[in-house]
Amino acid sequence: MKKKTVIIGLLGSNLDRGEGAQRWEHWRPTVVLGQHEDFLIHRFEILHEQKYLGLAQQVVADLQSVSPETRVQLHLVSFKDAWDFEEVYATLHDFARRYPFEPDREDYLVHITTGSHVQQISLFLLTEARYFPARLIQTSPPKRKREGAGTFRVIDLDLSKYDQLASRFAREQHEGLSFLKSGIDTKNPAFNALIAQIERVAINSREPILLLGPTGSGKSQLARKIYELKRARRQVNGDLVDVNCATLRGDLAMSTLFSHVKGAFTGATRDRPGHLRLADQGVLFLDEIGELGRDEQAMLLRALEEKRFLPVGADKEVRSDFQLIAGTNRHLKKEVQTGNFREDLFARINLWTFRLPSLQERREDVEPNLNYELAQFSKTHGRQATFSKEARELFLHFAVSSKATWNANFRDFNAAITRMATLAPGGRITVEIVKDEIERLQAVWQAEPATEDGDEQILPALPGNEKSRKMDRFDQIQLAGVIKICRQCKNISAAGRELFAVSRQRKQNTNDADRLRKYLARFGLAWQEVSE
Repeated sequence: MKKKTVIIGLLGSNLDRGEGAQRWEHWRPTVVLGQHEDFLIHRFEILHEQKYLGLAQQVVADLQSVSPETRVQLHLVSFKDAWDFEEVYATLHDFARRYPFEPDREDYLVHITTGSHVQQISLFLLTEARYFPARLIQTSPPKRKREGAGTFRVIDLDLSKYDQLASRFAREQHEGLSFLKSGIDTKNPAFNALIAQIERVAINSREPILLLGPTGSGKSQLARKIYELKRARRQVNGDLVDVNCATLRGDLAMSTLFSHVKGAFTGATRDRPGHLRLADQGVLFLDEIGELGRDEQAMLLRALEEKRFLPVGADKEVRSDFQLIAGTNRHLKKEVQTGNFREDLFARINLWTFRLPSLQERREDVEPNLNYELAQFSKTHGRQATFSKEARELFLHFAVSSKATWNANFRDFNAAITRMATLAPGGRITVEIVKDEIERLQAVWQAEPATEDGDEQILPALPGNEKSRKMDRFDQIQLAGVIKICRQCKNISAAGRELFAVSRQRKQNTNDADRLRKYLARFGLAWQEVSE
């Protein structure tokens, strides 16, 4: 069944005015909407003020005389000042909230030709925000005062329906995604989806962003890219202030972050603005936020919520309006449970939380990042560096294999490329250079102590950790390795394929998920517990 057409509009106190028979000689936008022969209006909702009731009744009579099929309803609204945006918007917003819209049965058009400019703008904004589930209709008088109803145009504010606009927005989004990825043509689907979400948040929100991930996963670089994207879109005017919280120690931590005044303590010979004040109207990146002390955490929470704080030694608060990006390789929820991190601060910064995957989890992106690192080396050192075909294949084969643990992630990767490019005679990286670098990396990784994902850290965090302490050291180390793979895979089947990659080749019927499920059950564990 075809929907009924309903128009909602303000009475034009000037444009719709007219007296006696001469009123038909004037173009009255509300009345002429009913004079278009090919445009049937089922209902017209007219908003008017009490002082214009007589005019409203005259317009209703005229509308019904030219369009008997149209049912006209009057709605009383009150504007003390039709040019006061706050009052006008609130009044029209209240009307929209009360009105019994039935978009499945009726097609709504909001008339924006009448009313003050502020009223027209308010109707536009309320329609764009879908408080009015409608399109806009704009009327125009006939040219050169010729007789007739003039013209009208319907405007749909659903931008996705405009191909040219949609393609422009898609192009801008693609440029934003490429910018956040430093122009690297990454292939990993999960990482690309993550960056797409970060791009939307970066340009639509000023709330804190929390970047999680292991050391070297690119948190600092991404934070800078987010700032540069917001700056390019004119969403921030201030600077990016980059702070490594691990370097803040003792009494100076408070003054370094929150400022101090001259004479606040011994050695305070002058005022110091502090990082939070320097970040006003910009972005504050607090890397390793989990290293902050409890007092600094409390001050930071207040600064985030109230945009002001008290510098050390001062008796008057100062203001700073900044967007926070925080980074950490710690498990902040566990830090809250142990009392090392404030629960209220964690709740405040946990609105937009993104975990950056390790290089091991993005093996599809090794080759694009190799090309990027070579280009960066050439740009930094002013000379070209390339692999021979055999050397490139050897390095890539190693880099995506299980032998390459990339403990420090992209820091290890960048260092490896820099070393090979520096040692390359004539800028040509040979097979011998690659072999030497592989040996060096493996020696370094084997010598490094277990990381936070090692057996000493993973097992105590598991359910039933009392049982884990009674395991043989052999079982602890083996189980820790299994859990590490589980946490890198999307599901139990993928983890099983990774763990049983060799033995599964000898089986006619493989059920990697079942094998892994049974192995975990030996320790009283389930997939859900170890994969979180």
